Amino acid sequence: MRFFFKTDYNQDINLSRDGVDRFWYGLLIAALLLAPFVLEDFWLGEISYVFILSIVGIGLMILTGYTGQVSLGHAAFLGIGAYTHSILLNLGVPFWISIPAATLLSAVIGAVIGRPALKLTGVYLAIATLAFAFIIEQILIRWEHVTGGFKGFPVPRPEVLGVGLVDDVPFYYIAFGALVLAVLAALNLLRSPTGRAFVAIRDSEIAAQSMGVNLAAYKTMAFSISAGFTGFGGTLFAHKIGYLAPDAFNILLSIQLLLMVVVGGLGSLHGAIYGAIFVGSLPQLIAILRDYLPESISRQPGLEPGIFGLILVFFILFEPLGIYGRWLKVKLYFSLFPLYKKATFKRQKTYTKSERNR
Repeated sequence: MRFFFKTDYNQDINLSRDGVDRFWYGLLIAALLLAPFVLEDFWLGEISYVFILSIVGIGLMILTGYTGQVSLGHAAFLGIGAYTHSILLNLGVPFWISIPAATLLSAVIGAVIGRPALKLTGVYLAIATLAFAFIIEQILIRWEHVTGGFKGFPVPRPEVLGVGLVDDVPFYYIAFGALVLAVLAALNLLRSPTGRAFVAIRDSEIAAQSMGVNLAAYKTMAFSISAGFTGFGGTLFAHKIGYLAPDAFNILLSIQLLLMVVVGGLGSLHGAIYGAIFVGSLPQLIAILRDYLPESISRQPGLEPGIFGLILVFFILFEPLGIYGRWLKVKLYFSLFPLYKKATFKRQKTYTKSERNR
């Protein structure tokens, strides 16, 4: 078992724990940079899709996993980023300017939505964000002269020096660079006083407020930052699907995004990426599974949403720490064998008297 001792307060804010972690992360980055030389275009497209989902998962993780605010409307922020970016491209705005502009607009709308939602918690907040997603979907449908209504419109394909930025290999590297940027931004945010305030709000709003945390300001900030990350992912998602239409940003997508962070492991950036890998590969697994199921089941139209729902319930009941939590348990089991105790990860949470009565 490898022990790690902290001898300096600065070690609490390092991006990585020690040299061993930096070696493995460096090896992973090198492998991903070399992947286009050994993988076919199909697999590059699938990995690019996982990169985009990871960016969106990081955004939702900041809100749900680190601040404790549930959202069922993040497909709307994804759509805002995608539509804004594509419309700006059609107006002749350069690719590298339209992306930050769409991200900024998503963050501003997130702050506008987050402010009135401050008084809501739990299922009430989830319903409010769900209603916001329906409103955005109706705007996309009815604002036809801008969004194309039900028909939608194709996403422009920008080029630089005759090379298509959204061709398989260039787009792979753009999505990978965007993910690295998003991870670094999230890591720096979470080790800052702002990130620690988010975690304090998640653990106990009363305790956080007693320490001087402004709940209204930090909750609004969490909504805004989360929407900005999601809108950023939406700009790349637009190029991934190639054609924008309102039904691409429906409630099913919002549930998939929530499934992603819950299955991956709430309260962890690793969980956001593990969840993206799981959700990104699940449709392919379901397509393969259809060949082995009875025809009366495999041809059911609601098979995919049903499987998504069952998986979500399964993880909430039997593995609330998600895939990342299971990975930590497996590592600890082999590290402590044969002295491992089953109750090591037993959930324990204490409440103040006022919180029990909420």
